[in-house]
This record gives sequence, C-alpha cells and structure tokens, in this order.
Amino acid sequence: MQGVLGAFHHIDATVAAIKDAKARRLGDLTVYTPTINHELDDAIDAPVSVVRRFTLVGGLLGVSFGYWVAVWSSNYWPLVTGGKAIASWIPYTIIGFEMMVLVGALSTVAGMFINSRIPRLTTTTGYDARFSAGHYGVFIACDAGAAAQAESLLRQHGAVEVRREG
Repeated sequence: MQGVLGAFHHIDATVAAIKDAKARRLGDLTVYTPTINHELDDAIDAPVSVVRRFTLVGGLLGVSFGYWVAVWSSNYWPLVTGGKAIASWIPYTIIGFEMMVLVGALSTVAGMFINSRIPRLTTTTGYDARFSAGHYGVFIACDAGAAAQAESLLRQHGAVEVRREG
C-alpha cells in the first residue's frame, strides 16, 4: 500500500492534520497512537463497530441452547415429583442465563478477532516503533499524484518526520 506517513509529538497537531486530511479527501487514513484518546476518536469519526452484533447473536444462541439442553435432559431423564411438570422454565432460567453469558462472551471475542483481522500475516505499512513510545502517527494511503499534497499537509501541521511508504 502506497502512502505518506507523518510522525507527530503533540496530539493537537495530530488531530488538526487528521481533520484537514479528511476535509481534503486525500485518501484512507490510518492513525497510530500509544494510548486510547477520545480526541483522536472524534477526529477519525469511525463507524460503529459490528462486534455488538456478534454479542447479540451469541447471547441469543446461548440462551436458546441453555433452555434447550435443560429441557432435553429433563425429558430424557425425567424426575416426576408430585405431578409437577417435567420441564419448567423457572429453574432453567439460571442455565439459560449462564449459557447466554458464556456464548455471548466467546462470540464477542471471536467478532473482535474477525474484525481486526487477527492473526495478521503481513506487516502493517506505515508503522513505526515510536508510535508505541509516545509519538502519534498518521498514514495517508494515496497514489503518487496526491503524495506531494499529503506531505505538505503533514508538514504544515507540524509533523516531526514525513516520509513516503510503499
């Protein structure tokens, strides 16, 4: 992937560069940060994650399976006491809830792995070790024609280093 990488010391300069690059529509942005920062989240304006759908589907499947296995085991090995119903939903709610939590949590983890494409078999273009030690990075994926404009944008906003990648 071709593009331009800019390294920044300060978060304010990084946020300004991201907003300006998005306004000019130079290309897709990848932002590297050492910690979670809400200013960067607001500047990137990423779409809502689909991982919550994995959690919902997993939870519904888990609660259904929990009730089903409890009813199935009661019908397969019935304990008839005092003429009460063999399958009663009230005591099986605990099993249904626990299975909902278990399958929902496992599907959330699976959804996170699937959406973040882990394991990643290729190296990430534009990453620098400084981005784990306090610097901020902005990688603008663009062709050679827009690279000069992206370089000037990053330098204008105070990038410590600007280089072409890919």
